[in-house]
Amino acid sequence: VKNISVKELRRGYVAGDSKNNPPKAASDFLAQVIVLNHPGQISNGYTPVLDCHTAHIACKFAEIKEKCDRRTGKTTEENPKSIKSGDAAIVNLVPSKPMCVESFSE
Repeated sequence: VKNISVKELRRGYVAGDSKNNPPKAASDFLAQVIVLNHPGQISNGYTPVLDCHTAHIACKFAEIKEKCDRRTGKTTEENPKSIKSGDAAIVNLVPSKPMCVESFSE
């Protein structure tokens, strides 16, 4: 990295090639989540703090798309109202601040 001081770098910053596929902030993203230990039900609108790489950012559960089997990943319920401890789900998340995420295929 050229022309930048160590003092200008902070935890969570993302570096990339500005000319070849530069990193972009995600306005929302799909994530597979597994609820490990949570009292009660989690429904749309819930906003936990997520750890992604070294960033700690609040992300809102915009939509719980489907419940799925933890081991196989197969869909068990479409558009569930809520999820609870032990459930796995595909969820559309909306970060409260700019956040860089990579797709699973990359």
